[in-house]
Amino acid sequence: MTIKPIKAESDNHVTLVHIEQLWEAQPNTQEGDELEVLVTLVQAFEEAHYPIDAPNSVKAIRFRMDQAGPENASCRQSFI
Repeated sequence: MTIKPIKAESDNHVTLVHIEQLWEAQPNTQEGDELEVLVTLVQAFEEAHYPIDAPNSVKAIRFRMDQAGPENASCRQSFI
């Protein structure tokens, strides 16, 4: 595979498929170095196109309470 910048989702997909093929590559080999570079490119593309904002504390607590289910409803009133 020719290593080049990832500019579109289709490039990202092709690169992810190639990464999967190289996944077991040993470090400090040609394949291992290629894997490392490709992972770095995918990471940069995904951080730029799919940013994930850190939740604020209140949203994190509410999310956890929602995940815990209705049995924790009495606690919910204390925090909301």
